[in-house]
Amino acid sequence: MKLGIEGRNALVCGASKGLGRACAEALAAEGVNVTITGRDASALSATAGALRETYPVRISIAAGDITTAQGRATALDVCPAPDILVNNAGGPPLGDWRGFTEEQWLEAVNSNMVSAIMLIREVIDGMAERGFGRIINITSMLVKMPFDALSLSVAARLGLTGFAKSIAPKYIASNVTLNNLLPEQFETDRLTSNLGKLAARSGRSIEDELAAQRAASPAKRFGRVEEFGAVCAFYCSEHASYMTGQNVMLDGGRYPGLF
Repeated sequence: MKLGIEGRNALVCGASKGLGRACAEALAAEGVNVTITGRDASALSATAGALRETYPVRISIAAGDITTAQGRATALDVCPAPDILVNNAGGPPLGDWRGFTEEQWLEAVNSNMVSAIMLIREVIDGMAERGFGRIINITSMLVKMPFDALSLSVAARLGLTGFAKSIAPKYIASNVTLNNLLPEQFETDRLTSNLGKLAARSGRSIEDELAAQRAASPAKRFGRVEEFGAVCAFYCSEHASYMTGQNVMLDGGRYPGLF
């Protein structure tokens, strides 16, 4: 299927590795010029180099922390008028919600809600004026199936989910959509880190924890980042112009509800 986005320009946040990189790669494979952001300049450069070797599109980098005003300004200097925006930021730590400080709550809200809203504010009206825009927020299955040990993430990402839904109808007539992708367990460094912490709390080895989590999934495996990237690319395509304000679950069948 041709996605109809060849020659478009995308800004993909947190794209040096993991789900962000998978989205950047899937878009580049469709002929999209991609600007990738990340805090680790060396990892970002390595990712950009790999993408340039594989795909005949323009790959630009904007090193910096996208959760800060300076990081966002740097990204928009490199890609001032994106047709596609993929919001993505690292999640907050696990822990007992009663033990988190006010500073930790505010940091989580900034990283996983406010920073994405600030980027959306900067680019969405330009998208509407040009008659094309796709905004993807990478959130989490936690917004549908909360987990107390990740309460910081639950609270912040629910805020972004509600915000996106509230403004999405105002832009679809201009061919601008906002959708959220809700991953559960994908093969990323963050998954390994989180499961390592759970293993330490339960007294199990990391290998046993990984095996137990795979066994608990209806799919009997973790998601592959390439699968996630492909879904992202489709929601950025011309074929998804009638879909907005949606929460798309990629969970291997874990979520037990109907809606």
